[in-house]
Amino acid sequence: MTSASRADSVPGTGAPRRAPLAWAAAGIVALCASVAVAVTIGPADIGVADVWSVIAAHLGAGTTAGDVSPIRDGIVWDLRLPRTLLAAVCGAGLAVCGAVLQSLLRNPLADPFILGVSSGASTGAVLVVVLGVGGGALSVPGGAFIGAVCSFALVMLLSHSLGGTTDRVVLAGVAAMQLFSALTSFVVMTAADAETTRGVLFWLLGSLGGAGWNDVGTTAAVLALVLAVCLGYARTLDAFAFGQDAAAALGVHVARTRLVLLCATALLTAALVASAGAIGFVGLVLPHAVRALTGPGHARLLPVCALAGAVFLVWVDTLARTVLEPQEVPVGVVTSLIGVPAFVLVLFRTRRAR
Repeated sequence: MTSASRADSVPGTGAPRRAPLAWAAAGIVALCASVAVAVTIGPADIGVADVWSVIAAHLGAGTTAGDVSPIRDGIVWDLRLPRTLLAAVCGAGLAVCGAVLQSLLRNPLADPFILGVSSGASTGAVLVVVLGVGGGALSVPGGAFIGAVCSFALVMLLSHSLGGTTDRVVLAGVAAMQLFSALTSFVVMTAADAETTRGVLFWLLGSLGGAGWNDVGTTAAVLALVLAVCLGYARTLDAFAFGQDAAAALGVHVARTRLVLLCATALLTAALVASAGAIGFVGLVLPHAVRALTGPGHARLLPVCALAGAVFLVWVDTLARTVLEPQEVPVGVVTSLIGVPAFVLVLFRTRRAR
């Protein structure tokens, strides 16, 4: 086997990798098909043709078919489609953040919540709902976003005070996570009634039930911006695989690069948590699976990670809203049930590698 063919093999299997463009094309097709089919699943009997008719009518590319009633039109356009698209955006964003953080921090167990962003967002949301912070002018997503930004600022301050190395960033993130989790629990335990507590906890576990087109547009815009930034640093992230000293020797401005990418991933995570609550394990598991298919190069890894995360969360959310119909399971619970065994597998693989 030549060196070129070895480079195109999946580590540990000897199986050849497909070209990155093939994986990207397959991901786009799978995502479009997943969205189209997922929107049809639910109590109302709606077919794929009905979904396309509704979308075409609302985009001005046609008229709604006669057999699609206004009620079914509303179910597709106002309820299921924005929810499914938000699931795709959240899955894509979490997977991209996980891939970037695992490379940047050189930690295979890093995920978007290692910076304590989700805990800060949870605290901000609870302060708005339970204590009425903002006097009604601040929404729950707005409070979550402010809390996430405050948490990230604390992590950056702590890590800088401790020396600014990658392990210090991780430790500062863990400290911030515990602090804001304790604050959230304290506020809920002391000031919330039973009904409010139930609603807040459901949101904190990850919920896409209240998705609207504004949420889709905002999170998609942030995802596009952050993905463009990360792709611009793709070759720099490749250099980080050899360590910070080696990256610096190759001409990488380590401190500036780390700050830019940490801020970008924190911004994206904050936007996702503000829209959908805390959804764990997507950013931990998906990058490892995609890396085995595409290799470690970030120019091809990040786009395929985004597509894989989008497809994954679309189907997880579909399962979460239908498995116990009419009751809905928080999507974060389902991702945890799927992600924990995968997390254990990653731990074993990391141990063997050492």
